[in-house]
Amino acid sequence: MGGSTFLLTGGSGFFARHFTRYLLDHTNPHSIRLFARSESKLAECEALFHDHRVRILVGDIRDGDRLKTALRGVDFVVNAAALKRVDTCESQPQECVATNVLGTQNVAVACLGAGVQRAVFLSTDKACDPQTFYGASKLLAERLWNASNVYSAGLPTRFAS
Repeated sequence: MGGSTFLLTGGSGFFARHFTRYLLDHTNPHSIRLFARSESKLAECEALFHDHRVRILVGDIRDGDRLKTALRGVDFVVNAAALKRVDTCESQPQECVATNVLGTQNVAVACLGAGVQRAVFLSTDKACDPQTFYGASKLLAERLWNASNVYSAGLPTRFAS
């Protein structure tokens, strides 16, 4: 993993900040690209890490073309981007589907196109027996992500959640 390039979607979130710290301290990455749509939170990350290997990319997983650009030369992807508030997903299910399901599909397709080696999707315990729209969206996203392995035959990309 040393010398590798990572891209973390949801790059300004809790998981991404902690995983970035771990990568910097333990793997000597070539670069870590933090991909998220909140420019103010990304600016906080830039100040927090203050490391030339951390690259800030403003973008949304709903935008497949932006993902293709962001994934050029990436070895490993962690897809942590999602709408995570149950109340938001219940009151605005279209937005939940657009981000959690279709956005996840966009990331998977872009990973295949870029020849990423490994792509990991962060799911939730709420996906195993969904009682909410959020849980159902994460279940669908997880199944889409894992099914992407069918399309990776002959390619280096492997998907796990």
